[in-house]
Amino acid sequence: MLSKKFGKVAAAVSGVMVLGLSAALLLGSGQASAKEIVIRIGSGHPPTIVYAGLMKNFFQTELKKAIEAKTDHTVKFIEGYSGSIVKVFDTFEGVQNGVLDIGGFCTCFEASKLPMHAFQIMLPFGTMDPEMSVAIANDVYKKFPILSKDFEKHGQVLLARIGDGGYNLGTNFPWKQVSDLKGHKLLGAGLNLNWMKEANIGIVPVTDGLPGWYEKIKTGVAEGGIMFPSAWGPVFKLHEVGKYYTEIGFGSITWHALTANERFWKNLPPEVKPIIMEVAARYEIQTGTFNKAGYKKDMEWLRSNITVSDLPESVRLEWAQKLAHWPQKVAEELEAKGYPAKAILNATLDAAEKHGYKWPVRYVVK
Repeated sequence: MLSKKFGKVAAAVSGVMVLGLSAALLLGSGQASAKEIVIRIGSGHPPTIVYAGLMKNFFQTELKKAIEAKTDHTVKFIEGYSGSIVKVFDTFEGVQNGVLDIGGFCTCFEASKLPMHAFQIMLPFGTMDPEMSVAIANDVYKKFPILSKDFEKHGQVLLARIGDGGYNLGTNFPWKQVSDLKGHKLLGAGLNLNWMKEANIGIVPVTDGLPGWYEKIKTGVAEGGIMFPSAWGPVFKLHEVGKYYTEIGFGSITWHALTANERFWKNLPPEVKPIIMEVAARYEIQTGTFNKAGYKKDMEWLRSNITVSDLPESVRLEWAQKLAHWPQKVAEELEAKGYPAKAILNATLDAAEKHGYKWPVRYVVK
């Protein structure tokens, strides 16, 4: 009888969902005796992006090794990177709906559902050190459990925060002063579009997921964008359509997340959950470590292949001063929606200073 029902279900869903149902059956009522844990894991981004590569080559490897060493269970991964199961904009919902059991994504594309998780974006020109950025975010999440609970509202469990490399500005034209950017069309993602809008420089903001940037710059829809150096170099080859990369130092932002589907999580053997959290904590640290090492290497590559400009601190300071009003503005908007935004932003400012960072403009949020 069970096989007949399963046959009907299988005929009604896609191949991906069949795999999901198979994984659920393996971890169903007989989970105590289950010997194989099947985990569908992936991201809309390819493994050439640092965090996705670490998911595949560090998190998966270490998790399989740890579970199989500490329990009687074995682990099998069904991988879905490079948008093969979910696209960049859809990964959050993919985990929520159970298309993926574990997924990595940028909260930047979930501004309506996870608005507070871009708190480092709301304080531009922060540290360019990814290790420090991850440590700052970790401090803030510990102080404000509401941030982790946000994911629970959407059927997910937060496993790890994910740091990015430092953001600069790549373009297909040279510039030296902030005023040189007036009238130019520049790409951003989610809330960092406000680094351009709120500065009132006259930049025309354009948005798209990173895989679409090359074509937009090539066709003139955009003329550059706010991006870390690895993507401007060999990974996404944006240097081919944008021959200029300028170190403005917007900051290294921890605003990606690694999450697990809540139903998948509940069905896991109890002894496996702390192992996943332990490996995820190590993965989180690795995102900072690898991005820090990669930044230096990627900048060296760019300097050898295109024109890289190092701006004087006065240009960075001028842009930061133009954004000095924005943290207060965005905090008030989020407070009206019920978030303790003022407390979170002030905690972030303090945490950065505790870790040794000096802000070019010490934002005031009252």
